[in-house]
Amino acid sequence: MSNPEYYNAVKELLYKMADDELIMGHRNSEWTGIGPVLEEDIAFGSMAQDKVGHAYNFYQLLHEMGEADPDIIAFQREEKKFKCCHLVELPIGEYDFSLVRHFLFDHAEYLRFEMLSNSTFEPLANLAKKYKGEIKYHVFHANTWIKQLMNGSEESKARIQPSFNELFATAYSIFEPGPFEDTLAREGVFAGETVLQSKWEETVSSICSANGIILAQVNDKSLAYGGRKGYHTEYLSPLLNEMTEVLRSEPGAIW
Repeated sequence: MSNPEYYNAVKELLYKMADDELIMGHRNSEWTGIGPVLEEDIAFGSMAQDKVGHAYNFYQLLHEMGEADPDIIAFQREEKKFKCCHLVELPIGEYDFSLVRHFLFDHAEYLRFEMLSNSTFEPLANLAKKYKGEIKYHVFHANTWIKQLMNGSEESKARIQPSFNELFATAYSIFEPGPFEDTLAREGVFAGETVLQSKWEETVSSICSANGIILAQVNDKSLAYGGRKGYHTEYLSPLLNEMTEVLRSEPGAIW
């Protein structure tokens, strides 16, 4: 990895993936103890563990590439250094809101890992192959509940559709292009956010259409951008403060 541009391209990709996983994992963990049914309490907790575990291993890979220790990356960076997308930052809201976000995000994650399974950057390809299998169950969970609720009561239908109305445009924040898209594609590391977005649109549109969900036309997808460049929603800073509260209470402590 002697080419600096290649090196920086891989790191930028890893950072945004890891930050998405960490913040989404934290949001999912907030359902612990308050899920609408016990099974969903457990499900969101399990998915949270998976995502934080993914984040750790991406941070560890970055550490092996010369970046800081995973704990420092995760807990001691300032807000503007995070590269997570806006979608994962939003508060959990009601269950329907979190379910729809989970559906939109995890379909993108599954497709991303599927693409990365063939990456020329072998350490990332190996992780992607492993995580694709785990995310398969996250996607199955999301699809099952979306179908069940859209074929359920009038109340359940009336909750799911507005959440899609609220979140669909913001979901395009996942696909905000980075500064190294051409390098990643040329080197065979990752085909790029545009390709991923197209695959995601096809998949999500098909499932939503089959379940009677109407997706809004999003004319300017770039309105959701900013997170990859460090410009975040008002919700990320309080989340980071909460996430690092224990660590900040005892600076320098060895855990």
